[in-house]
Amino acid sequence: MQPVVIRGMHKVSLVDFPGNICATVFVSGCNMRCPYCHNPELVLEPENLPRISGEEVLAFLVKRKGLMDGVCITGGEPTLHKEIGTFAGQVKELGFKVKLDTNGSNPRVLSQLLKRDLLDYVAMDIKAAPGRYREVTRTPVNLEDIRSSIHLLVTGDIRYEFRTTVAPGLINDEEVLSIAGWLAGAQKYVLQQYRPGTVLDVTFSGRRPYEISRLKNMAEKVAGYFASVEVRGT
Repeated sequence: MQPVVIRGMHKVSLVDFPGNICATVFVSGCNMRCPYCHNPELVLEPENLPRISGEEVLAFLVKRKGLMDGVCITGGEPTLHKEIGTFAGQVKELGFKVKLDTNGSNPRVLSQLLKRDLLDYVAMDIKAAPGRYREVTRTPVNLEDIRSSIHLLVTGDIRYEFRTTVAPGLINDEEVLSIAGWLAGAQKYVLQQYRPGTVLDVTFSGRRPYEISRLKNMAEKVAGYFASVEVRGT
């Protein structure tokens, strides 16, 4: 793990933290190589992006007290950073809520953050059904770590969501059903629309997304598995 290295910030977001106005900070580095990733520089060449210090982010937040509710920490993969707890704690001390975006590969760090009450919301990406995780992420993922992170969220008392990017050629109706069976009983499941453009694997850059009607149909098929199902990116 490494100290928190922030390589980007959206100063205002109405969509990254459900129910809240937030700032979104992007940390560098990831231990997965999902071909449809829209932050390839953060993953592969973070040194080419300007570095923003934690102090700069905190100073910005001080000026925004009363104007926004929280901070979304995304990436990259935030749990790879050694000082993620320190940074989250500093944000909380200023009176802001913290949302964490994670791939769930580091349950030890996730557990520590939860035990210290440093998080208010967690969005965990579910890349595929268990049998295809390594294929989709193109990395030797430890599935037991993924399962442990899922367990931490479903048995805890924090608000959370699981979400899957429905990338054509990787994720289809059957895959979504398999994922739903795996996560059955969870609080919230989100199907995210794939967006073509600058992605980690250029062969995915021009792929045509599924029609929204198909995603909505997928959502209807798995609605009974979850308390709430949402299609995002319409």
